[in-house]
Amino acid sequence: MADIFREIDEEVRRDKAAELWKKYGWVISSLAVLAVLAVAGWQFWLHRENQASQAVGARLEAALKSSRDGDATQAETILKELSATAPAGYRLIARFRLAAETAKRDAAAGAAAFDALAADASLDQTSRDLAKLRAGILRVDLAGYPEVKTALEPLASAQGVWRHTAREFLGIAALKANLFEDAGRWFDAAITDPQAPQALRQRVELYLALVRGGPVTVKN
Repeated sequence: MADIFREIDEEVRRDKAAELWKKYGWVISSLAVLAVLAVAGWQFWLHRENQASQAVGARLEAALKSSRDGDATQAETILKELSATAPAGYRLIARFRLAAETAKRDAAAGAAAFDALAADASLDQTSRDLAKLRAGILRVDLAGYPEVKTALEPLASAQGVWRHTAREFLGIAALKANLFEDAGRWFDAAITDPQAPQALRQRVELYLALVRGGPVTVKN
């Protein structure tokens, strides 16, 4: 008797399933097709994005090669193109490289290019501070210590991401101006920072030796 009821129950379920499929089968089939198309579309989009990324990467490498080969004009042409058309990440790299290339032929123009990056509110703060740092470093050979100090001192705070390099170049700028007390203060701040890189410590030790030596008097 139990087997008979079970068979009847199974038959009823099959009938209901057949009825549901007849009524809604087209919906299920359509959803399955849409799912397949969505996956295929996603894969195609990823493929195109990968191709585009590889193409931009190749153009950037071509610019860097032109720079290494001494063809500054070609390097700047490619970098200007990428600065305008490349995806966000590559575009930022291209803009920084373009500013650096500009600085090779004209330090003042390069500093101005980095200033433009530093003033770009669409960039993250770390990138903007890096641009400020690069501009300040260029001005060590272009301007007096007060201007370099104004540019780099905000980056030299204890929490500054670029504080090590900022302190080093603040010290160099002060040393060039024969401001030995200021130079010593910046170099001490750089070398006593427990997170200062070893290479920077070694350079700063040399600078401190110059500071300790004081001004050089030349006798006629």
